[in-house]
Amino acid sequence: MPRSLLPRWLTMWLLVLAGCPAGAQAEAILHAFNWRYDEIEARAADIAARGYGAVLVAPPLKSEGSAWWARYQPQDYRVVDHPLGNTESLRALANRLRPLGVKLYADIVINHMANEAAQRPDLDYPGQRVLSQYTANAAYFERQRMFGTLSENLLAARDFHPAGCILDYLDLQQVQTLRLCGGGGDPGLPDLNDHDRVIAAQRAYLLALKQIGVTGFRIDAAKHMGEKHLARVLAGVVDGGDFVFGELITGAGAGDREYALFLQPWLTRTEWAAYDFPLHAMLRRGFAFGGDLAILADPLATGQALPDARAVTFAVTHDIPNNQGFRGLLLDPVDETLAYAYLFGRKGGSPLVYSDHDESGDGRWVDAYRRDDLTAMIGFHNAVAGEEQ
Repeated sequence: MPRSLLPRWLTMWLLVLAGCPAGAQAEAILHAFNWRYDEIEARAADIAARGYGAVLVAPPLKSEGSAWWARYQPQDYRVVDHPLGNTESLRALANRLRPLGVKLYADIVINHMANEAAQRPDLDYPGQRVLSQYTANAAYFERQRMFGTLSENLLAARDFHPAGCILDYLDLQQVQTLRLCGGGGDPGLPDLNDHDRVIAAQRAYLLALKQIGVTGFRIDAAKHMGEKHLARVLAGVVDGGDFVFGELITGAGAGDREYALFLQPWLTRTEWAAYDFPLHAMLRRGFAFGGDLAILADPLATGQALPDARAVTFAVTHDIPNNQGFRGLLLDPVDETLAYAYLFGRKGGSPLVYSDHDESGDGRWVDAYRRDDLTAMIGFHNAVAGEEQ
């Protein structure tokens, strides 16, 4: 969209931000949250026309259940099969996006497996019930198979840390070896260890996704894994053409205890990107009633933003509206628009736009990717990037 179609206040805001010191512009990412793969394929031309450089899609693995959170409970890595699509529709999506110049990023869940304690006492994955599904519909599942053999389990009890729920989220050992639990006696999500068998399965999984056409990986629950585990999975699998970013939720940047425990080591010991939760904290403070916008002038200099090339910046992520514990991080609608203007106007970071099907019930983000103001901001962002090249 040409700059002449931007609201005047937004044009001025973006022009001011374009002159702020920082690094090079990065592509805009659409988080097509809980969209069917074939729906994204059908909208691919529109997504490309609106200036998005990449699309982040739901976890491509075997999972069951209609709730959005069920996509984050893996049963098997060897096939993609869940209510939003399968291996065939993921491959079709990759083939549709490639000629449009839009990259395919996948949400990866490799910290844990599905909580199936109510169904069975063992930790065999995918478990006998799912193996029976494979046998009963062998032709279909052979088409969905990405690697390995479907006649046996991929994982067993020895591939998990001992059972136990995280009680102290500021205890590094607990956070990275115990289970995410829901309370009320919930035994939690079985937490994978970094034994050779686990690493081999996860490496094969990512390599198979790359063969399909995935070039970026969002690492779900990254702070629960530790850099050692991830390094063993990613080494020699991802390369300079792949984008890796982790989910490491912190309350702020430098000076915050969560930042010191989880995000700072990630930045120091790895080369991967992460969600810029420190910058989001600055956005909430700056746009709050009585807030001071001066704190947004150069948050990187004060340790309240991630380095430019390693930041996935956002106004809202899927966890914020959909998990009760994070709803306090929501910006009001006007401030959210201002936050997007700031993120797309500043240099540095890969801005992410969240667009859902009203899973939270708020009604605010349905087809958000198509908003004219966001399309205009992305156009400005891309134009500045083009002028810098």
